[in-house]
Amino acid sequence: MSGSGQAWRVVGQGAAALAAGMGVGRFVYTPILPLMQAQAGLSPQTGADLATANYVGYLLGAVAAIVAPGVFASRRALRSSLVILVATLVLMPAVHGGPAWASLRLVAGVVSALIFVVAADAMLAGLRGHAHHLTGWAFGGIGAGIALSGVLVLVLRDVGTWQQAWWATAALTALLSVPAWRLGGAATPPPRVGRRGLGEGTAPSPRVERRGLDRGAPPPGRRWFGVLLVSYTLEGTGYIIAGTFLVTAIEQSAPGPAGGLAWVLAGVAALPSSALWAWLSRTWSRPALLVAALAVQAAGIALPVLVGGVVPALVSAALFGATFLGVATLALAAGGHLRVPRAVAILTTGYSVGQILGPVVVTPLLRSGYRPALLVGAGLVALAAVAAGALRHRFPHHLGPLPRRVRALP
Repeated sequence: MSGSGQAWRVVGQGAAALAAGMGVGRFVYTPILPLMQAQAGLSPQTGADLATANYVGYLLGAVAAIVAPGVFASRRALRSSLVILVATLVLMPAVHGGPAWASLRLVAGVVSALIFVVAADAMLAGLRGHAHHLTGWAFGGIGAGIALSGVLVLVLRDVGTWQQAWWATAALTALLSVPAWRLGGAATPPPRVGRRGLGEGTAPSPRVERRGLDRGAPPPGRRWFGVLLVSYTLEGTGYIIAGTFLVTAIEQSAPGPAGGLAWVLAGVAALPSSALWAWLSRTWSRPALLVAALAVQAAGIALPVLVGGVVPALVSAALFGATFLGVATLALAAGGHLRVPRAVAILTTGYSVGQILGPVVVTPLLRSGYRPALLVGAGLVALAAVAAGALRHRFPHHLGPLPRRVRALP
């Protein structure tokens, strides 16, 4: 197989893994939530608890992959995680009650993170030296998984039950696991992050490392990195509120299948978004693009609250889908550029903590419906945009390549 053909095979395998682990396994709860509330008697409080359990599991999985990469970041871990993920989806209708559902969503969060780790490592290693947009298309698999699972749930909302929705998405995850099964290798080196983004850059000589961070010299980008961490943590808190409750909020104010259609549209918009934002970063600075993406996302989250109807709901979903992966792409690439040791892992931890806090912060508001929660999410993302705006002041655009390798964990 030619080099180009091999690269596209890696893209396909990685996209399938991310579609299964993230697009379906992690985010399918959003379109199924209204069904469970209507048919299984799920309360708003329990619904938020299940979301929080999944986000806690994702953080645990990400930390496990950092602490013991040899055990948790391997092809065996990928395959085991795919099997366990399918099992958690199958078992959701077989158990009843908040604690049992929360336990399954916790486990699903853990294995979703492990799937992401292995897929990201394998893709970034396999696509090194190829056009940068290929990595963006691979990460677009998350959007494809959101769209596919959204279509399934949309079809079943009028002709099936919430149990059948979980079983159908389990079957979809199993189907996506087939092309993802051979992704990765026995030992995939961690990717490097250079000035242009994930998967680029060159390792410095040992002399440079000894004279630099390994001897305790402060990273030249530390000041900006602190601001970036605040912005990215706020984004994690705000975006996940919309990522969890957007469909339910839309269905409270828009008739018919508007919520389900909105979620499908969000997935479709997310599919090309990483590649698009990466391409834009070749012309405009990442801080400027980050501010723009966050501002657009905040407006999109608030739109269905401020303006009722189906069209604003669909526009909101498109704006959300077009930005949430783009923000991750831009923030992680900027963090790697700033030369802070384990920058991507630190940013991911802040983002994951924000995701855990999001449902907790808005739970007291859910008694009045989901629209106030969306306004809080929009406000938090707007604050993230304000924080990102501070990065534009004398941002060090020309630090050169990183002095050490880092693992990618969006």
